Amino acid sequence: MAEQKGLGAHLGSHLRENGMLVALVAIVALFSILLQVQPQPVNFLQPQNITNIFLQNGHVIILALGMLLVIVAGHIDLSVGSVAAFTGAVAAWLTVKVGLPFYIVIPLTLVVGGIIGAVQGYWVAFWRIPSFIVTLAGMMVFRGATMWLLGGQNIGPFPKGFQALSNGFIPDLTGIGRPHGLTLIVIAIAIGLQFWLGFRARARDAEFGIEPEPTGLFWGRNLIIAGATAFVGWQLAQFRGLPNVMVVLAVLTAIYAFFTENTVTGRRIYALGGNEKAAKLSGIRTDRLVFLCFVNMGVLAALAGMIVTARLNSATPKAGVGFELDAIASVFIGGASMTGGSGKIVGVVIGALIMGVMNMGMSILGIGIDYQQVIKGLVLLVAVIFDVYNKNK
Repeated sequence: MAEQKGLGAHLGSHLRENGMLVALVAIVALFSILLQVQPQPVNFLQPQNITNIFLQNGHVIILALGMLLVIVAGHIDLSVGSVAAFTGAVAAWLTVKVGLPFYIVIPLTLVVGGIIGAVQGYWVAFWRIPSFIVTLAGMMVFRGATMWLLGGQNIGPFPKGFQALSNGFIPDLTGIGRPHGLTLIVIAIAIGLQFWLGFRARARDAEFGIEPEPTGLFWGRNLIIAGATAFVGWQLAQFRGLPNVMVVLAVLTAIYAFFTENTVTGRRIYALGGNEKAAKLSGIRTDRLVFLCFVNMGVLAALAGMIVTARLNSATPKAGVGFELDAIASVFIGGASMTGGSGKIVGVVIGALIMGVMNMGMSILGIGIDYQQVIKGLVLLVAVIFDVYNKNK
């Protein structure tokens, strides 16, 4: 009876976090059923579709990781789509026009993105100009700069090395062939690491006297995640293995999850968003943290811009349109608060995957782009209403 009470209390206090995971599973199941009852049945979870979800939405997840820190700090960045387009154009110009190799172009472009983030962060952090105004101006400035740099024309194609940033796959070093042996090994290690981290967290909670997650929920949640990971890994192994983008996303997710949960700077960003005045009184340099968040956002926008440019094999003046909306929606759907101070990296990734699954599922069903925008807007509205309801409750 005590276990049931603990389970109910835990679910109530982690309703948004657990609800997003359940929503992702439910949406995948819904599209799988809908596509099976079509006149020409389609397997929604076939390997090509799973691969395409990561290839087509990798840039959204990358932008959402940076956007979470900005929003947690109590700000917003409306310029990320334009910055991604501009940095993608810079990478294309350096690669095609100047002829630099990709291993020089990629770090140079990341530096350009960091400088852009620093310029915008300077006005927000040290001059106290509202981030909405600064980044709105940045959205227009860098959209115009993209058109100027490209001369209103596309630049491409690119060498194979640069294209591999988005369209490449990790080679199978095991020599097994199909299924992709290295993919199976990586997935097995990931599942083992998941359980090890879970047991480690429970042991740490017990050490500090924190009531751990109920045992039944711990095993149920981890078995579901492990099963889903194994299924996705097996499907990818039947196709071409792990995409380079997926590896980049996994590494970034791990780094940012560790940064936000296990470092002093990460926790201070949450303290800043929760109560800036209290954070200042406790000795935290809040202006520096805000500046850091915008520099980080600029670097990730540059990475996202290069990934999109490499996937399209062309830099275009119209690239990046709507990216900022997808990133912001992913953050809020993933459980971040509108007022700052709360939100998790894993939740953001789940929110971005929900958006990606919905985009692909509706496209395969033949739903028009007009209806797709309406549906995604309603999903975002429901997520925000849910956040407000929880706070009021």
